[in-house]
Amino acid sequence: MDRRTIIKQISIMTGAAFIGGEIFIQSGCKSDTSKLQPVSFFSKEQVSLLDEIGETILPQTDTPGAKSTQIGSFIDKIVKDCYSSEQQNILLSGIEEIKSGFENKYSISFFKGEASQREEFLNEVNTNMIQKNKNKKKDDPVHYFLMLKQLTILGYFTSETGASQALNYIAVPGKYDGSYPYKKGDKAWATQ
Repeated sequence: MDRRTIIKQISIMTGAAFIGGEIFIQSGCKSDTSKLQPVSFFSKEQVSLLDEIGETILPQTDTPGAKSTQIGSFIDKIVKDCYSSEQQNILLSGIEEIKSGFENKYSISFFKGEASQREEFLNEVNTNMIQKNKNKKKDDPVHYFLMLKQLTILGYFTSETGASQALNYIAVPGKYDGSYPYKKGDKAWATQ
């Protein structure tokens, strides 16, 4: 084969790659939103309930609470995208257990309950979880309330609100200082 034929074939192949890539970039990356369904694992009511549960776990004080970070939507996304079907089912049944248990105990919905009632009820759920964890076998699944607490804390402290208002935050922290002075009561650092 002569050199001209090789160069011609190489240029055709590389040209096709560039043209093909251009076509992909122009048309292949565009999504047709008319065919997409809204993605959500939990119902809107369950996401609202997760917001209220999150607010009870991390209430508003001098810093915003978990509800202000839309914790229910965060939990919905993480559970849908990252949890196994077994974990998803545990959380679904746990949320329903909280909903029905609160209604049975106080004869009102969790949404209409007072903050003290919500806190008392979730403390009982937490105590129950601790008791079950003491007797937990190696293969037993994680308790749903532990998952809810972990997701609430993760979602809150990785949100802009949690990282910048509940924790000390410097956008560009500079050098590491391992002996930075700490005073009792100081906020933890979000960037270290």
